[in-house]
Amino acid sequence: MVDARKILQDLETTRDEIRLKIHLGSMEARQEFEELEEKFQKFKSEARLDDATEDVGEAASDLASEISKAYANIKKAL
Repeated sequence: MVDARKILQDLETTRDEIRLKIHLGSMEARQEFEELEEKFQKFKSEARLDDATEDVGEAASDLASEISKAYANIKKAL
């Protein structure tokens, strides 16, 4: 079982770190980050709905993994 609150907290921390660095980053990294915003907002909404059960569904877990990997790629680029 995966805790939605923990995943959301980790993603928000990474997202905030990237946001601070992105001002100095490349245009490509900015575009990739902006595209991820929509996916992040979707996951955030789903995580809040799943908060009642504290477990993330498989689709939400897959989305979180995709976002996390993409954030890691952006961090490397910066």
